[in-house]
Amino acid sequence: MICRNCGTEIADKALICYRCGTATTEPRIKPPASQPPHRPSIAAAIALIALVIAGLFMGQVVEGDAPRIVGYIVAALAVIALVWHYARIRR
Repeated sequence: MICRNCGTEIADKALICYRCGTATTEPRIKPPASQPPHRPSIAAAIALIALVIAGLFMGQVVEGDAPRIVGYIVAALAVIALVWHYARIRR
């Protein structure tokens, strides 16, 4: 058999060329395609902003300036955004 890369004569049952290392056949199992690196998304930024706002509202709730339900709603929205973001990443 002749190597398809360098033209060296190799054994008929050889898996690779001894001179250049090229495989004699195509691989049966191909490696998975590499995924692009993960970037922070808009959902993560929104969740971070919502958590900061929730923290501010919680501080006002303790002082009695804002209704308690507002802080809980903002915190719940932040948690929902984070869960949605991480569920999207896992797919």
